[in-house]
Amino acid sequence: MKIKNSWLLAVVLFIGMGVQAQKFEGLADTPPMGWNSWNKFACDVNEEMIRGIADAMVESGMKDAGYEYVVIDDCWHGGRDSLGFIYADSAKFPNGMKALADYVHSKGLKLGIYSDAGTKTCAGYPGSRGYEYQDALQYAEWGIDYLKYDWCNTENVNPIGAYSTMRDALYKAGRPIFFSMCEWGDNQPWEWAGDVGHMWRTTGDIYLCWDCKHDHGGYYSWGVTRILDMQDGLRKYAGPGHWNDPDMLEVGNGMPVNEDRAHFSMWAMLAAPLISGNDLRDMTPETIEILTNDEVIAVDQDSLGVQGFKYGSEDSLETWFKPLDNGEWAVCFFNRGQEDVRLRFDWKKENVVDEIFGYEARFEEITYAMRNLWTKKSEGKTEKAFKGTVPSHDVIMLRLIPVE
Repeated sequence: MKIKNSWLLAVVLFIGMGVQAQKFEGLADTPPMGWNSWNKFACDVNEEMIRGIADAMVESGMKDAGYEYVVIDDCWHGGRDSLGFIYADSAKFPNGMKALADYVHSKGLKLGIYSDAGTKTCAGYPGSRGYEYQDALQYAEWGIDYLKYDWCNTENVNPIGAYSTMRDALYKAGRPIFFSMCEWGDNQPWEWAGDVGHMWRTTGDIYLCWDCKHDHGGYYSWGVTRILDMQDGLRKYAGPGHWNDPDMLEVGNGMPVNEDRAHFSMWAMLAAPLISGNDLRDMTPETIEILTNDEVIAVDQDSLGVQGFKYGSEDSLETWFKPLDNGEWAVCFFNRGQEDVRLRFDWKKENVVDEIFGYEARFEEITYAMRNLWTKKSEGKTEKAFKGTVPSHDVIMLRLIPVE
């Protein structure tokens, strides 16, 4: 009790001293990579499972591929003690969050946790409203590295104030914690959250389907292509340190391999956070191959930090471009439709210009070597038209490298 009393005094002093409005810098120079429990497990979270996920992230090669965060979503909460400090469910997490964080850190990984800007989380557990500074101190004490902060039960709450308060609390607690804002895009966070969070959700939840709208009775979740369409017009707001978040990946959760490959490719083209949501302890070789494709990940993690854009479309086939560092480009031919599509793309006849960020491909002046990022083979050079067949619900993804 003596320790907790000192902590409570610290909370009062922190609030009374005022807070410099600031988030931790240097935590999101590229989009974050990791895993989150919600898509596969929902409320079925516990200490043993999280340890197993951390083990699998290392053993599968995902850690070596760049994944680092292991994030526990909703339902880990026990309650609040007599002083208001949050604690974990002792049945689910018998050794406590500090011991779990130590274990995850021992694997060279980082631990993430979940809370909510309202009075309760989406699953009905204690939210952080009114307890932001206490919760931030508790997370820091536990060794937490990442906070996903949801938006349920926030009636009459100002989103800018709510998220800024938690940002300030995290900064004052002193431990660098990545701040993931799960506001669902209801209040256009892309317009104001650049100096508040490291990333912000642009839509409602993703759903395990290619193209659907799932009615939960009062709110909706969306299939992969629906969420992709909702990113239109948002790319100008994203960049190093502040990313649009179209929600977590559904790769490995039951869609066909071609749809998983297309989903992963398009999230990479969006410079989206790559947060897997499957059971890492039980993956097929195809799922591991997709999630650890270093050349596709390199497109997502490119240091230029520019989100890709849709260049054109014809029937079910879309062509996307993404400027990369060193004058390189990624291009993705994305087939939404039910039938395979034959493709002929004459580079020299295309005027590819990123009008927002000012990059130009200049195919008439520059010849590029083409690298297929899924077959890992050369496709020749752009001095000749590119020909191929894009399978249904699949992609052809290329990296264009200037030839000197």
